[in-house]
Amino acid sequence: MIAIGSDHGGFALKQEVMAHLKDRGIEFKDYGTYDEKSCDYPEYGKKVANAVVSGEAEKGILICGTGIGISITANKIKGIRCALCADTFSAEATRLHNDANVLAMGGRTVGPGLALKIVDTFLDTEFSGEERHIRRISMIEED
Repeated sequence: MIAIGSDHGGFALKQEVMAHLKDRGIEFKDYGTYDEKSCDYPEYGKKVANAVVSGEAEKGILICGTGIGISITANKIKGIRCALCADTFSAEATRLHNDANVLAMGGRTVGPGLALKIVDTFLDTEFSGEERHIRRISMIEED
């Protein structure tokens, strides 16, 4: 299951992504926001990150205006490796090398066509499992 959330700046793109996930037959849960009224992105970043850490969701997708604030928020949660991606190369690399478990995008910076390709790349790319990447992830997770 994919946890998905956005603030008002990412709401429209989140609708596109959820329709795409539905078309692909991928189960997801929307953690809000549920309209375009101004709201605070940390609330939704934390909800999605906590769903991933708890195991309720396998991966997460977060969208705010730029993707920056919501990705910073998610990365404050221990166990989250959230990557802000605006291209498919980064989405592939962060899965292969970082085993990122949350994707962040900017609703005001990435159009829907590209965003859906980024989502597909992120969800369809497996972690490489190479020793050097495992070692580096362990270094990230050290206290």
